[in-house]
Amino acid sequence: MKVIVIGGGIMGLATALELRARGAAVTLLERAVVGAEASSAAGGILGAQMEAHVGPDLLDFVRARDAYPNFARDLEERTGVHVGYRRCGIVKLVDDVPAARALLDAQLALGLRAELLLDAAVREAEPEISPERRAALFFPDDAQIDPRALLRALSAACARAGVEVRVGALVTGLLLEGEVCRGVSLGAESLAADAVVLAAGSWASLVPGVPLSLPKVTPARGQIVALEERPPRTRRIVFHATGYVVPRGDGRVLCGSTLEHVGYTKDVTAKGVVDILGAACAAVPSLGTASVSDFWSNFRPYVAEGGPLVGPSPVPGLFLATGHYRNGILLAHDTALRVASAVLGG
Repeated sequence: MKVIVIGGGIMGLATALELRARGAAVTLLERAVVGAEASSAAGGILGAQMEAHVGPDLLDFVRARDAYPNFARDLEERTGVHVGYRRCGIVKLVDDVPAARALLDAQLALGLRAELLLDAAVREAEPEISPERRAALFFPDDAQIDPRALLRALSAACARAGVEVRVGALVTGLLLEGEVCRGVSLGAESLAADAVVLAAGSWASLVPGVPLSLPKVTPARGQIVALEERPPRTRRIVFHATGYVVPRGDGRVLCGSTLEHVGYTKDVTAKGVVDILGAACAAVPSLGTASVSDFWSNFRPYVAEGGPLVGPSPVPGLFLATGHYRNGILLAHDTALRVASAVLGG
């Protein structure tokens, strides 16, 4: 079976690799550079319990998170690239203690590990948190990955597995036979396939020929500031009311993130940087002495209702792997498994 994957981010690469592992001949098309967009700009937080709370996605998120150690180990064995998987735990600062207790009880009832931390216990979990913060939820099994390392590993694994990767390949339309998708057009070139997977992130709805009946995927800009702690001090991911602090363990710390619906304007703004650093330093005061090493922005693929979009589309032969918003890294491998099963059966 021949499959085309549109989009060379972590979602597209993971899906292409899984399809190839199940015997498909896979061509991955990337309009620019592999991993140039959200995949290389994300924080890499595997915050299944922190993100999903007690909603319908919680156990799906937990399953995806708990599969990551084997996924990371497999990639490292294939490629020799360490992808930065660390089960560091997440401390989520809270102001409403009764609401936090209710959330805690709901997660404990499902057999998940979580704790409500009060007063000194907050700083026992993460000593760098401000002493003014008196309550937090702690999710010890939530983890992190280094997205840029993960991207390198997936790219290398796809190359070694025999996935054909074509960069600078701008899809100008879907090839339809009757109402069935049978490939894509690249300008004057037609590329036939038995199935097409749309994994184009925030650009998915801009691919010509994508059905208008699908929920629209739009960009939600997030800005991130990278700091350097010397020596490394912060150990755990810290979530506060407006963002997060992600220590990589080697002195690198990512602080994020804004949430802006500004179209495809990929700017880092003065207000964005001030807001991010002000909130991060209020939560973790020692970051005030860290040096600023970098900053960037990119787009989360946002679907207003019903996202993410995973599996068969209304067009036979066209499959979806997009619209994951804040959880693309967390759900990438799980999505790859689901999409490969939908395409190939099983």
